[in-house]
Amino acid sequence: MNTSAPARVRPPREGRSNGQWLVDGTTPLNHNEEFKAEDNPLNVRQRIETVYAQQGFDSIPEDDLHGRFRWMGLYTQRRQDIPGSRTASLGPEELSDKYFMLRIRIDGGAVSTDQLRVIGGISREFGRDSADISDRQNIQLHWIRIEDMPEIWRRLESVGLITTEACGDCPRVILGSPVAGIAADEIIDPTPVIETIVERYIGELDLANLPRKFKTAITGHPSLDVVHEINDISLVGVVHPELGPGYDLWVGGGLSVAPRLAERLGAFVSQDRAPEVWAGVVGIFRDYGYRRLRNKARLKFLLAEWGPAKFREVLENEYLGYALPDGPAPAPATDAGDHVGVHAQKDGLFYVGFAPTVGRVSGPILDAVAQAAERVGSQRVRFTPHQKLLVLDVPGDQVAGLTEELKALGLHADPSPFRRHTMACTGIQYCKLAFVDTKDTATATIDELERRLADVTLDLPISLHLNGCPNSCARIQTADIGLKGQILTGADGEPEFGFQVHLGGGLASDNREEPGLGRTVRGLKVSAEELPGYVERVVRRYAADADAGETFSAWAKRSDEEVLR
Repeated sequence: MNTSAPARVRPPREGRSNGQWLVDGTTPLNHNEEFKAEDNPLNVRQRIETVYAQQGFDSIPEDDLHGRFRWMGLYTQRRQDIPGSRTASLGPEELSDKYFMLRIRIDGGAVSTDQLRVIGGISREFGRDSADISDRQNIQLHWIRIEDMPEIWRRLESVGLITTEACGDCPRVILGSPVAGIAADEIIDPTPVIETIVERYIGELDLANLPRKFKTAITGHPSLDVVHEINDISLVGVVHPELGPGYDLWVGGGLSVAPRLAERLGAFVSQDRAPEVWAGVVGIFRDYGYRRLRNKARLKFLLAEWGPAKFREVLENEYLGYALPDGPAPAPATDAGDHVGVHAQKDGLFYVGFAPTVGRVSGPILDAVAQAAERVGSQRVRFTPHQKLLVLDVPGDQVAGLTEELKALGLHADPSPFRRHTMACTGIQYCKLAFVDTKDTATATIDELERRLADVTLDLPISLHLNGCPNSCARIQTADIGLKGQILTGADGEPEFGFQVHLGGGLASDNREEPGLGRTVRGLKVSAEELPGYVERVVRRYAADADAGETFSAWAKRSDEEVLR
């Protein structure tokens, strides 16, 4: 299909312009739109290689540094000497260090052991051993210098990896089922769709200037393992009674400060049509998405105005040129979507899912995983949207040895419930938006909960997500216990790390039959120091009060506020 923007411009509607290209015209209405219009952000790579890498950090102009660099996976990281109490009062130029976070694009979370070894080598040589598995199936490195980017790109691309459009107002990394192509109970393998989208559309100039970020999730596994309810577009494996296996189309999910779950369009998408349907939804976002205000520029706001029926009509009539058949909804999830533990593949081998602590790994750990996988005959590793890591193609007689070897690295195939179900964003250690520490706070909390709650048996897991700011990179609104970082005033009058508490969220991949967003309890805030005690208290109350088979989410939603404090 043609991905270029339609030439027609419809008459502006009455009232204030929302900056929709096909309604209001393409005149930029804020500075972000201006710098994208002046020069396509994908062009910044050439300047990085030929100018900035040669002349150094101080040669980088503002619009490239804090704008177009994102399209190449680069964000300036936070200066180490700025406390969280100053986050809201300083601009990016004051908060930024002369180092970068580099996000490596890993669509579907799939890497070979050769690719993993290259990432580990870059971490060791250029990133001070840093490496985090994000909940977007990416690896994030830190302490990257602009002078080293040409060599980093050379090494990544030598093994088929890229950083193109890992960030920015563009189609970001595609979440894909970590067990695509291997699971015995898979409905449909999404690998061909993901590969076609990446080859055909990623790096395409006509789709590189969207109103805001655009997030994609595609799965064919019945565990619904790609958090499809909170992406801009999701394709979820189903079996049509007449047309066979394909995808159910979901649109308009997203969290941050205005969370909204995606909605089904009721349309069935076949495997061969999936890439052009994906491009059609991206085209709608480009042409009709709101560009005037950044905080209203996600696709979820357009869907809220149009509704799913109109969205489907515009998609079919203006972008596809054909009607999509109606189709069935996905069945409830069959199992936990993080794939931790030992599981049979359809070919007689096994895949083993490991839980690092809140996604934190390192260059040496990634090297060691690659070596361990190869020793048991595997050359394939996958990351998950739950900050986990899978080794595929493990012979049955090698599983025990592999799990023991990786356990020594802090990667657990049989973790405690809280080590398995706790997630954390980057936090104040590197992120300019964060108010509080998340990774170390979460790690200390897990250790405490393993000790304090050793006598409590939970029939159903409880997820704990920590986020350093309101933007919800760690999906706090969809956790059983979600914690939004903020600065509190301690007993001594000094600022301290703290969290606002959200309770009772959950998604289908958490085995929730009714996915939903968590609730806040008025005035309920806890300091980082008090966090283990609070979680212990509320978990013990749940264990004592919940009905048989009742999830924490259901219990929290029906309980009085005083019970939840």
